[in-house]
Amino acid sequence: MNKNKITLSLTAALALGMSTNALAAGFQLAEYSATGLGRAFAGEAAMADNASAQFRNPAMLTYLEGTQVSAGAIYVDPNIDVKGTATTPLGDFDTQADDIANSAVIPNFYISRQLNDQATLGLAFGTNFGMRTDLGTDFLGSQFGNQAEVHTVEINPNLGYKINDQFSVGAGVRYVMAKGHFGAALPKPLGGLPLKYMEGEDNAWGWQAGAAWQINPTNRIGVSYHSAVKLNLTGHANGIAYDKAYAVQGKMPLTQYAGSLPLELPASAEIASFHQLNDQWAVHASINWTDWSSFKKLQASIPNMPENVEHIKDENWKDNYRFAIGTTYQATEKLALRSGIAYDTAAVDEAHRTQTIPETDCTWLSVGAGYQWSKNLTLDAGLTYVMAKKAHMLEKDKEHPMFGQFAGTTSGDIWLAGVQASYRF
Repeated sequence: MNKNKITLSLTAALALGMSTNALAAGFQLAEYSATGLGRAFAGEAAMADNASAQFRNPAMLTYLEGTQVSAGAIYVDPNIDVKGTATTPLGDFDTQADDIANSAVIPNFYISRQLNDQATLGLAFGTNFGMRTDLGTDFLGSQFGNQAEVHTVEINPNLGYKINDQFSVGAGVRYVMAKGHFGAALPKPLGGLPLKYMEGEDNAWGWQAGAAWQINPTNRIGVSYHSAVKLNLTGHANGIAYDKAYAVQGKMPLTQYAGSLPLELPASAEIASFHQLNDQWAVHASINWTDWSSFKKLQASIPNMPENVEHIKDENWKDNYRFAIGTTYQATEKLALRSGIAYDTAAVDEAHRTQTIPETDCTWLSVGAGYQWSKNLTLDAGLTYVMAKKAHMLEKDKEHPMFGQFAGTTSGDIWLAGVQASYRF
């Protein structure tokens, strides 16, 4: 497998995945199924609609009968803008970057196989982290970071075990493949040349575990935990900043320089509930936590540079919480309607917000539907509108005051649309 590639920005931000800013906190993704999308992913650790349930809580495999296959995709269409004032030695200039987050399709695939009345195996293919932003060099703050892209793909085998009629447990391993890039460049009026750029890749292991308590036939609680995954994104770096540092050593600059960036995908946990109120109505809710406070700084290793280890930027993020509540209405024997609302708290304060990951509080409004096409085939669809709260930011480099600073705001919204097909054998 080719060594993945990852970009480092000059002062920039980090990230893995496809967080077109604010799909979940930081660069975390929530989009693992269209079924869950239709209810704003409320109550996921206690839900077992189809084989996708194992991605959030492997214990929910015990609620799936026979062999089930589920596949789908979610289309993400973000509209995120950054604007403000660049302060330079030549004066103050208004500047703006529109639609900095690229659209993307997030696919998924799941399969479950019931071994006996107690044990069920599962296999999941999806992603928990991702991001892609590009501010260009027309933006007059590009020296603080103008592009960031990371993709992760996760292969996740799981086992669910039913202890008795009330309690189930589950666990699985996570193999995460990551690649991406981060970069910074001089603004176009100063030449637009790459200032610092690095790309790399790595693969690493993690794990997940969960449990479910069937309190009675109509009420259930589920809990799940995903471990942190430690990556060392290895590849190469280039840019005029590295060339200058190399020349100071009396050496001819190289086309590129070997480098790596340690990066930890944070641990997360969820507690969720499901309540069947009557034959038609059900309510589900959840609270999610992500250990973003573990993300303190970015520090790269560039062996050919004078000090080998290069401090990129202090991040000082904080833990994030997500609150969601949703409903399911069984309109007919075959048609189920879903809705949900969720609130994501930002994983970063104003003092540490960056333009390449303009993280902010978000509100989700979701609707969806499931249709049982036949005895074995169910089709699901979901639609979500995410409102990103307008937030302020201040970018500057204490070590290079000649870069000035950028003071501005980020704002925008995101549309998500997903489809899913599930088949039972």
